[in-house]
Amino acid sequence: MNFENILVYKDGAIGVIKINRPEVRNALDARTLLEIEQALDQWERHEEVKVIVLTGEGDKSFAAGADIKQLREKTAVDALFPGLSGLCRKIENASKVTVAAINGYALGGGCEVALACDIRVATEEAKFGLPELNLSIIPGAGGTQRLARIIGKGRAMDMILTGEIISAKKAEEFGLVSKVVSREELWETVLEKTSKILAKGPLAIRLAKQVVHRGFDADMDTALILEKLAQSILFSSEDKQEGITAFLEKRSPRYQGR
Repeated sequence: MNFENILVYKDGAIGVIKINRPEVRNALDARTLLEIEQALDQWERHEEVKVIVLTGEGDKSFAAGADIKQLREKTAVDALFPGLSGLCRKIENASKVTVAAINGYALGGGCEVALACDIRVATEEAKFGLPELNLSIIPGAGGTQRLARIIGKGRAMDMILTGEIISAKKAEEFGLVSKVVSREELWETVLEKTSKILAKGPLAIRLAKQVVHRGFDADMDTALILEKLAQSILFSSEDKQEGITAFLEKRSPRYQGR
């Protein structure tokens, strides 16, 4: 596919989606959202790609949020369409592991995209915030819900109501990102995490994602049933036999995803 606002390329088993609008701090206009969605679909279908990484071009922004000029034209009906909310849901529900490599500002919609990813790694210069209330709107792509689930209701309420932009260090303290590194170490850290993921059984990865996401909002009994059902599937898989055999034989497993 030909993309105008994003760069899409493969690095080993990693499918990269890089927002490429540094002149506007990688703002998420309608075309950019559509292209990211198309790229996600492309990597979902690609058998060799096991991890999808979202990042931004340049050294200023991961994504600085919605395009304000387009936002000015939005009507009540527009809020009912999938838009950025639909894209974030697609990222969250991806069958493959998604990683946000946050290289700068992640504000508004950009922060919401990062929140939808499974893992978030940030540079020391990164900043995070949901400043939508400054425009008399709210974070509308899942930010009010995902942020509270990730860092807790109290901290999320504080960030959303004040519009405070927090540092990468504070984001790490809150659990918003799993690791903060220097700019030079960002991609190396992504590769390090990816290599650990790729060493695991692909069926186990997929089911682990499902159980965490679906179980998080369920009551404990329902969540534990989901966990047991997922485990029962894995107990009957060839990968489980291979993983245990490889461990006992002190060799690396050769998973087939079945």
